[in-house]
Amino acid sequence: MFENDNKVHILDHPLLQHKLSILRDERTGVKEFREIVSEIAALECYEATRDLPTEEVEIKTPVATGTFQVLAGKKLAIVPILRAGLGMVDGILDLIPSAKVGHIGLYRDPETHQPVEYYCKMPSDISERDVIVLDPMLATGGSASAAITFIKGYGCKHIKLMNVLAAPEGIQVIRRDHPDVDIYVAGVDEKLNEHAYIVPGLGDAGDRIFGTK
Repeated sequence: MFENDNKVHILDHPLLQHKLSILRDERTGVKEFREIVSEIAALECYEATRDLPTEEVEIKTPVATGTFQVLAGKKLAIVPILRAGLGMVDGILDLIPSAKVGHIGLYRDPETHQPVEYYCKMPSDISERDVIVLDPMLATGGSASAAITFIKGYGCKHIKLMNVLAAPEGIQVIRRDHPDVDIYVAGVDEKLNEHAYIVPGLGDAGDRIFGTK
């Protein structure tokens, strides 16, 4: 469905698919679930940052002096959507410790399934940074779309969305509302059910990360 959409990156690496299958299993405990969400975020981060610019510097190795590539100093920020997005933060910071972290608090109204904002705090220089929005589940797409709208309100021009799992409905909402935003996701499932849960999915990611189910 999204194979020819160059803004939707479905990451089908065997390691990602294996770890995603462990997350799906209802027998997977809180500790393992939390660790694997972080690991998946780190693996996805490699792809989401593939376009980072580099520059050449001279480095003296124990053997000889050579010219090698390093990151060109592009500023990055990650913005988890509370609360489940917090589970993806550490995996990315392990790779990019200089990234700044903003937070957006949204919850889904159980009746309307629409996002309601309750918290938003961004780094003071967020407008100068490339931003990766984090949320394990892209279900209806409402929360992610709202979060991206809020971030654009700070003057951000380069935004990516990173999810562990998505429903086609959620991807369609992001593509409709924010056609400039690239989506990185490990899996796209069949559909949403009547309660706006991804099917077959993996349950409520926030509850499973924090042990509150």
